[in-house]
Amino acid sequence: MKLLITGICGFVGSTIACTLQDERRAEALTIFGMDNFSRPGSESNRHELKRRGIKLFHGDLRLGSDMDGLPAFDWVIDAAANPSVLAGVDGKTSSRQILEHNLASTVNVLELCKRHKAGFILLSTSRVYSIPVLAGLPIVEKGGAFMLDSGKPLPKGVSAQGVTEEFSTVPPLSLYGASKLASELIALEYAHTFGFPVWIDRCGLLAGAGQFGRADQGIISFWINAYLRRHPLKYIGFGGHGYQSRDVLHPRDLAPLLLKQFDYCGQPENRVFNFGGGPASTFSLLQLSRWCDERFGGSKIEADPASRPFDIPWMVMDSSRAKLFWDWQPRTNLADILDEVARHAQEQKDWLDVSADF
Repeated sequence: MKLLITGICGFVGSTIACTLQDERRAEALTIFGMDNFSRPGSESNRHELKRRGIKLFHGDLRLGSDMDGLPAFDWVIDAAANPSVLAGVDGKTSSRQILEHNLASTVNVLELCKRHKAGFILLSTSRVYSIPVLAGLPIVEKGGAFMLDSGKPLPKGVSAQGVTEEFSTVPPLSLYGASKLASELIALEYAHTFGFPVWIDRCGLLAGAGQFGRADQGIISFWINAYLRRHPLKYIGFGGHGYQSRDVLHPRDLAPLLLKQFDYCGQPENRVFNFGGGPASTFSLLQLSRWCDERFGGSKIEADPASRPFDIPWMVMDSSRAKLFWDWQPRTNLADILDEVARHAQEQKDWLDVSADF
């Protein structure tokens, strides 16, 4: 089988490439990938991928002609995106750029799948879920983290286990979230119209060693690296307490799922699935700071209670549908993810300089 991974030199793309190669070592799997190397840190993954014999193509998915020279493939994993919820409004990228990167690029890849009759897997995001509905959930603070108030009524698609695929996707979502939701819909339309398989994998917060250290695109890596080196940190919004909570998933835990999606030949009722760490792997920024304090010693963190338009107090992904259909569940627990990131931070002393565009 021939597999194309877009955004292959990003943290998620490179992790998935290496994990899939390891898990199918005895089988015929040829992996190649494309990247535009626009993300600081992406060059650091080039050597390991080339050492493994994974061929890399330098190109921009926004330009259809950049893909003309790609070999034929059987499947593509689309891991290329600008993953920042602040993209298009942060003064670093324009609204047009975020839509070109995350939506127009998807269309170009889908056109390539149509040509080769190849399957398409979109790595999507929990950010397709409605910000106002998430912000309006009843929450309480417990142990330094926000959690759902189980004593109050909850909207459709959410429980103590997290947010399901039936949760509201009504805007506003952020330009990032809207671009990914639009990509999902277009991919499903291409699948129906042109007869090739498509899977939509909505991922929660992803983290692990080697993730690029930016507050808006890799909060765990950024926080641990900054804490270790006593860089300024602050809790933003929600009173400035650091109670906002997310669940975390290591991208290598997607590999067994992806192998099953390659091989599936049926006609499922749903092709959209959540994948996250769930309640057992949920943490708050305050709890992450406490963990860092035990690991590295104390560091002062400032409080900024001012709210931002795209921030949410709580997000946990309910992956029950994935467990039922794919027999999937995360394999790497929160403690191991944090330890892995911390060891990488201690070994790579210049990681923030390499991977963050300060």
